[in-house]
Amino acid sequence: MSPGGRPLSVLAGFALLLVVVFAVAFVVGRGAGPVTPGLTPGGGGGGKPGMGHEMGAGR
Repeated sequence: MSPGGRPLSVLAGFALLLVVVFAVAFVVGRGAGPVTPGLTPGGGGGGKPGMGHEMGAGR
């Protein structure tokens, strides 16, 4: 093996490890489902009116 070949294989192994870890995390996240019921991507804050923290509401 050439002296320059080892760092390249270590870097490739590390990149492969990252891909595997992110893939496993993605699959687990998809299986777990949304964090809250009714949560949709790009929903724009579809909460009920009046349920937020408004400035000065307790005064």
